[in-house]
Amino acid sequence: MNMITFMLTLSLALSSILTMLNFWLAQTNPDFEKLSPYECGFDPLGSARLPFSIRFFLVAILFLLFDLEIALLLPLPWAIQLQSPITTLIWTSTIILLLTLGLIYEWMQGGLEWAE
Repeated sequence: MNMITFMLTLSLALSSILTMLNFWLAQTNPDFEKLSPYECGFDPLGSARLPFSIRFFLVAILFLLFDLEIALLLPLPWAIQLQSPITTLIWTSTIILLLTLGLIYEWMQGGLEWAE
């Protein structure tokens, strides 16, 4: 019991000392740049209603879609060891075929072209 009390007291003292050192040694000289809000790299002093590029959102959605589909394919090496590996391979081939068809469709529609 004595050791637990000692460790508790030591940790409380160390935490208090470190907190006081942080308040004492911290540099508090705010300037205009530090006080201004930071929003994803955009100028916080300009207009907040700047239009976003639709192409950026399209690429982001495509990335999320393909990332999700690849995550579905990750357990494939373990799924082949199931009782019906043929069914697993058929489903895997279907997912890969859908991914490929979606990529070809986006390519043909010009969704992957960044320059306008």
